[in-house]
Amino acid sequence: MKERLVEILKKRSVRTGTFTLASGKTSDLYVDARQTTLSPEGATVLAKLILENLHPQAVGIGGPVTGADPITGAVITHSWLQGRPLHGFMVRKEPKGHGAGNQVEGRFGLPDGSKVTMIEDTVTTGGSLLRAIKAVEAAGLEVVQILCVVDRCEGASEMFKNAGYTLEALVTRADII
Repeated sequence: MKERLVEILKKRSVRTGTFTLASGKTSDLYVDARQTTLSPEGATVLAKLILENLHPQAVGIGGPVTGADPITGAVITHSWLQGRPLHGFMVRKEPKGHGAGNQVEGRFGLPDGSKVTMIEDTVTTGGSLLRAIKAVEAAGLEVVQILCVVDRCEGASEMFKNAGYTLEALVTRADII
């Protein structure tokens, strides 16, 4: 499955050149993982890989809006088909300005203390994912695993380690270049 994911990423998502990333850094590698996560085969392969690598105590999965949303949808669908239904959630950049004012959406079925896996499509420095983790923990959930589709290997792993977490990557920069 990993080999197929790498093939799909290379075909649909990986570009070389000079790019300014969300972190503000310049890089010679751009990974638009949404081109993979929003494709039928890419979403299916990802869901299977994530479920194979899922923390045994996780009852929920989610992450920052946009990047994690299609992955979460694919994983929760496949989890139900496999008989291990997971609850999905998504984390807004900031609390919603109206309604219930939630920053973490989809908490139904995830009571306080529920163990969850955080997912993200691509990480560079990991800053936005760490902010999402802090929001999830502040909302009462326990993060037991952090997974990303692609680790660009530009500091995220070290940053998470320094913050007391472990980042698990399905694919790294070395796999796709």
